[in-house]
Amino acid sequence: MDFTLVAPYLGFLAQAAWITILISILSLALGLILGLVAAVMKLSGIKPLVWLVDLYVWVFRGTPVLVQLFLIYFGLPQLGIELGAFLSSILGLGINAGAYIAEILRGGLQAVPKGQLEAASSLGMTRPKVLWRIVLPQAFRISVPALGNQAVSMIKDSSLASLVTVSELMMVAQRFAASNFAFMEFYLTVAAIYLILTTVMSMFLTRLEKRMAVSDR
Repeated sequence: MDFTLVAPYLGFLAQAAWITILISILSLALGLILGLVAAVMKLSGIKPLVWLVDLYVWVFRGTPVLVQLFLIYFGLPQLGIELGAFLSSILGLGINAGAYIAEILRGGLQAVPKGQLEAASSLGMTRPKVLWRIVLPQAFRISVPALGNQAVSMIKDSSLASLVTVSELMMVAQRFAASNFAFMEFYLTVAAIYLILTTVMSMFLTRLEKRMAVSDR
């Protein structure tokens, strides 16, 4: 193997890695928003909302994220809706992540002792205020490990955006590998970059988890 073939393209790979990071962050943010809304709807006790969330989780957890990306990028234009590759990737990955995060946050919300809710209500706090001030901070603290796993998975899943023509890390590496016939060198380099990104994310989440555990005590 000759990694000197990769050296001239490291700058381009670094730029593509930033696109990967951006896709991961925006998709995860969308997933958190959708997951939180879905989790609250699930626990609302309102049957139509519960059924809607169950359908959402069932469909998007039960079908491949790649199929969902293709439906958004290739399918929606047939209905007159063209979102572009970048936005389609964020929507596809974010909506898929939201289905998993909904279950993670639902578990975190249910883990908050009911006695705290009753105590807050007895003090005259409104239901939205109880949710925002009492329930959500504890639910997020409980859910941090599982949310961390989801964040790491999101970085790796972002490589699927290359299949809808987004010039992220994997797409750029494929182009250079094909033009130089150095597939092993480029793919090993990309694997190392992904490993660095996921390791940094894991270290950040571990530190966040420890800090939240200290504040809880």
